[in-house]
Amino acid sequence: MELLIGLLATLLVLGGLAGSVLPILPGLPMIFGGLLLAAWADQFQRVGSITVGVLAVMLVIGLTLDFIAGSLGAKRVGASPKAVLGATLGSIVGIFFGLPGLVLGPFVGAVIGELAARRGLEQAASSGVATWVGLLLGTIVKLALGLAMVGVFLFAWLV
Repeated sequence: MELLIGLLATLLVLGGLAGSVLPILPGLPMIFGGLLLAAWADQFQRVGSITVGVLAVMLVIGLTLDFIAGSLGAKRVGASPKAVLGATLGSIVGIFFGLPGLVLGPFVGAVIGELAARRGLEQAASSGVATWVGLLLGTIVKLALGLAMVGVFLFAWLV
């Protein structure tokens, strides 16, 4: 049974790391869930409540940053809410087109959203770039936080 729980925890963490990059998976919550499951399986002997609390704070910070990352870049250039929504939808649709879709999807979605808000092509392009940069930076931060969460856990587990 311990082996099965350990395998499930590992799969959750690996899936969460993938989800830090892929917008369709809840990356950081999956990582936290996998680490919490591993700590629970060990009856919190190696990874105690303080470490779990630190991981929870990291999770909340990551979710908060993820929520505002795309809109920060967009708002900086005056993008409409439709541009932000378009970038999010473009990210999701882009998954099905591989790496080019992941890179171009948010940009194209933001441009389409901005055009749907009846803005000019120049504003649409500017919003598309700013939204894309915000989402890219958010993804980098999520991945870094996910890896840091794993590092904190491993440090507590091994020390």
